[in-house]
Amino acid sequence: MDIKPIHTDDDLAAAHREIEALWHAQPGTPEGDRLDILITLAEAYERATSPMTPPDPIDAILFRLDQMGTGRAALKGLIGGSGRVAEVLNRVRPLTLPMIRALSEHLGISADILVQPYPLRGRALAD
Repeated sequence: MDIKPIHTDDDLAAAHREIEALWHAQPGTPEGDRLDILITLAEAYERATSPMTPPDPIDAILFRLDQMGTGRAALKGLIGGSGRVAEVLNRVRPLTLPMIRALSEHLGISADILVQPYPLRGRALAD
């Protein structure tokens, strides 16, 4: 079994072609073992060269609201009144720790995402 490390995007493209050719290989066969190894190598190269960055907190909130089939009004009472919701979603006011906790608990968005820095318009108001 001649398998080489993946060092370049060309190596990755070649591995992807071979993975596609072996895709239906049966587990436990030499072809199935080769497929497992190539997938592991390709995933390792992709993680190292294209690390995933966490999404923007405001984009994550808007995406989750869309997933839930609801709008900004669902945040009223959760992070403040309609004015506060507008300030946060329009990037005028930053999320506070209590807001992050409430959003994480009620919307199911990881606090790790919500605590990420994100751009604000103008000057953030102090709480």
